[in-house]
Formats: sequence, C-alpha cells, structure tokens
Amino acid sequence: MERVRIEIRRPFILRASVISAVKSRFARASRRGRSLLVVVTAALLASTTAGVRAEGSPKAGMAIRSFSPAGEFNWRGSRGRALTVAVWYPAQSDAQEIEISVSPKRPLWHADRAAPDAAPPVNLHRYPLIVMSHGFGGAGIQLAWLGAALARRGFVAAAVNHPGNSVDDVSTLEGFALRWERARDLKAVIDGLLGDSTFGELIDRGRIGAAGFSLGGYTAITIAGGRTDLDEFDHYCSGHIKACLPPPDVVPMLKQVAVAARTDSQFRSELRHAGDSYRDERVRAIFAMAPAFGHSFARSSLASISIPVRIVVGDRDDVTPADVHAAYFANEIKGARLDVLGGGVGHFVFLDLPTSRAKLELPLYAIDPPGVDRAAIHDRVIEMAASFFDDAMK
Repeated sequence: MERVRIEIRRPFILRASVISAVKSRFARASRRGRSLLVVVTAALLASTTAGVRAEGSPKAGMAIRSFSPAGEFNWRGSRGRALTVAVWYPAQSDAQEIEISVSPKRPLWHADRAAPDAAPPVNLHRYPLIVMSHGFGGAGIQLAWLGAALARRGFVAAAVNHPGNSVDDVSTLEGFALRWERARDLKAVIDGLLGDSTFGELIDRGRIGAAGFSLGGYTAITIAGGRTDLDEFDHYCSGHIKACLPPPDVVPMLKQVAVAARTDSQFRSELRHAGDSYRDERVRAIFAMAPAFGHSFARSSLASISIPVRIVVGDRDDVTPADVHAAYFANEIKGARLDVLGGGVGHFVFLDLPTSRAKLELPLYAIDPPGVDRAAIHDRVIEMAASFFDDAMK
C-alpha cells in the first residue's frame, strides 16, 4: 500500500482561541514530542465522498503549495519563510480519491478524501476561490471536511498554516499576540494562487471569498474590513472578567506580551498596527464558523463592512459563546446572517471527523455532546457555505 507522508515537526496542538484550555492528556502527549504526520493512504475508494455528490460532478483534487510573499512580511517569529497551503479543487471525473488521515503514527483525524495532485477538468470553466483560516494553534488540514466538499461543488478552497500560530509555531510570542497579521496571510495566499501555473488559470478572479473557524473567523472578518481595537477589547474585558478569563496555560504568554510591550520597541511598534485596515477588496463574501474576539473590533469598522457575511455557531459553544461573539458580529455587521446550531452543538464540531484514537487521547476536541452527530453537522454546514457563496458571489 503506497503512502505519502507530510511531516509536521511539532505536536498537533489545537486551540480555537486564547480562552480555550488544553486538557492534561493532550499536554502529556505534547511533552512526549511526537511528530504529526498527514498520511495519505492510497486505498482507492469504492464509494463516493462523505457528503452527497451528484452523479457526474467533479471529484476533489488536493495539492500542497508553498508561497513566499514578496517584499516586507511579518513572519511572527516563525522558523520558516514560506506559507504552507492545502488546496482542494475540482478534479477530473476519473480522478482516484483516497482517504486523507492526520496522524502521529496511527490516524487521529479523518481529513476527508481527495485525489492528490489530480488534473483539473479539461474545460474553460473558472471556479470561485475560498481562502480558509484555521483556529488558534491549529492547521489548515483541520478544515479538510469543508475544503474537499467545496471542491466537489465547484470551488477552489485553500487553507493556510498561519506563521507563529499553527502546529509548527504555536508558541511564538508574535503569533500569539499579533492576530490581525493573519489577514495578510490570506492576502498572500490569494496572490500566490492567482500566480500559480495550475490554479491561476482555474480561478475566477471576480469570485473570491473567505471562511474561517474560531480565530480563523476573526481573521475572515478582519480581511472583510474589521479593524482590531485593543483599547476597546480591554474596556470590554474590564467589565466582563469572566468572559475574558484565560486558562492557566495561557497566562505565562500573556505576561510575556505585557513585558515585551513595555521593553521591546519593535514589538511595541507591531502592536500599533492592530487598528490598521487589512481589507482585501478582492474578497466578496465571508463565512465565519464560531468566530472569536467579537468585542476586540472597532464598532465603526464592523458597521462599514459592505460584503455579505454569514455566521454559524453551536448553541453549546463554551469557547466562543454565541451571545458574546457570534451575536455581536451579527448585530454590528449590517445584513449579516447568524445561524445557531441547536441540540447541544459545541465549539470543536467544526474540526475534522475524529478517529477512535482521537476520542481516547484528545477528548476535548474529538468527543461531541450526546446526540450531536459531527458528520451530520458538517453536511449541514457544507450546504450552508456552498449555497451562501454561490448566492453572494454571482
């Protein structure tokens, strides 16, 4: 059985925002220093995808790209100088989809199915592009469930690993603090894909959208024109201490940020760019899943967002509670639509489907409340996203 392995050197630490906790079992696994592998197992699929795929519709191709933005770019303490991007796209009908798994040694996550480096359909059709942003300390591959499904529905979907705030760089001070820089990553991904020898001719440049989960939802709203206001966030937290209370493992990093803001002139200068606009006019629609940091935006900037925004969140999200974050965005962004998923849906339902091993070792991220079917939620959200982008970017 053929295997293709993409090694990520650090353990897979997923945090949706700075207020989510890492459970002790996961912390023990991290201390053991096990590497993460994205394992592509070449077992041809006898069935169609996890979602419903119409007869004759394209299959999902998958490719990995690495982009190095030209000019000045804030790498936020990252060891690398390139953006790693997973790209899902429509592939020819005879492409052979295989199962994608995320694993240190044995599979932890089912990252849907795709045909690695498959040829796109031979036609003159151009497809909308959706750039996607992961949660705090996560990875683009954890949005595979959405990216592959969008590819089968006629989109190109691209998820970047954010420097200083992904599986390889989760502990960098700049990646922790300078969250608005993530929007520049999405801009660079758009630039890179439009200049790519394969995808440049495949993408409809007039139909580009953005999607994100948790801190990725914040990122998507930032690229839509939302501007971060650190003073506003401090003011909100002073009156809502419980909503802003960080878990113990985050407190040391917050203290480092405070020290650096006083003693490091370069870091202090970077913080001053929080309120800059990171709007990319090419982005025409936003789909935000359980977005974080609602009250850290200047209200006037949210009111000025003029592109369609759709927000979805679970009714039992205790990491980014709907009434604190999603509802705030929906109230402040004119015309934004908010969908609250009922039935006890939590925060991490927006991650890939877990294996039984993930449920044993990473219960916080892998086990949903009783009665919640993550696969069914994914199917529902996929339909929401696809229909939203189709309508918003006609």
